[in-house]
Amino acid sequence: MKFKRFTSKNILGNSLVVLLYLLWMSIVGDLKSDHFLLVAIWLTVFYASEKTRRFVLGFSVFIIFWILYDSMRIVPNYKVSTPHIAQPYNFEKVLFGIKYLGKILTPNEYFLVVNNSVLDFLSGFFYLNWMPVPIGFGIYLYLTNKKLFLEYSLAFLLVNIIGFVIYYVYPAAPPWYIQKYGFELRVGVPGNRAGLWRFDELIGIPVFKSIYNKNANVLAAMPSLHAAYPVIVFYYAYKKGVSRLAMFFFLIFLFGIWFSAVYSSHHYVIDVLAGISVAIFTLIVFEKILLKNSFIKSKIRAFSERI
Repeated sequence: MKFKRFTSKNILGNSLVVLLYLLWMSIVGDLKSDHFLLVAIWLTVFYASEKTRRFVLGFSVFIIFWILYDSMRIVPNYKVSTPHIAQPYNFEKVLFGIKYLGKILTPNEYFLVVNNSVLDFLSGFFYLNWMPVPIGFGIYLYLTNKKLFLEYSLAFLLVNIIGFVIYYVYPAAPPWYIQKYGFELRVGVPGNRAGLWRFDELIGIPVFKSIYNKNANVLAAMPSLHAAYPVIVFYYAYKKGVSRLAMFFFLIFLFGIWFSAVYSSHHYVIDVLAGISVAIFTLIVFEKILLKNSFIKSKIRAFSERI
């Protein structure tokens, strides 16, 4: 059956989705240009052609993730549970403290005084790709194996949902928060690029300054979802059977993100380990339990045929 770009059904449906989205975002906070840009991209890609419509429907899972993340503004996690500022810091120092000049420092504190331009550039480079690589890999899966793409997308969404729930159960301050504000709780503080300012200085463009000004939730350091995403990518790259060179690239990406998270003072080592644990837990639950369910399997198969 030939695809019709404009029908009363899809126009009405899209209009309703757009209105509900903009209404929800206005409730969550002020409407920003980002919200209207997302709407414009959705409508343009949906109506451009059948191929682009299938593509944007396939990537709707990633759009759901973004909406959930953006929606965390409506009820900040510090209003749900007591924020933890000193506890993660002290725990980190006990487990991974580094003796330097007669003092015990956390790895973040150590990298504040022991750093160089090479590591500054590499940490910024890896952190810039924390989302482009998972999305790029998703596009590759979409083009080569739509069923596996859907499994990957759903696992990605699930790891985020679990991470978001933990953010509300255990609000935790990132290392840079203590470096800037000490152990005092200050609600509503803006995001901060932390050690990534050195990357901005190196390239002469305030890339991370603009990114972290839009951070939806500052007290959400544990688990590190930055650390979780590369695990999901690595697993599905292995499941897809990509080349050894590609696997080596994803392995470097994985360790690069983990190191950069700590080096840049965005996460403690314990945050990274928590993110890895959440990713492994997600994969076990999704692969060994959810995908064994005949109803879920049938829905994935049916949707993969639509995209």
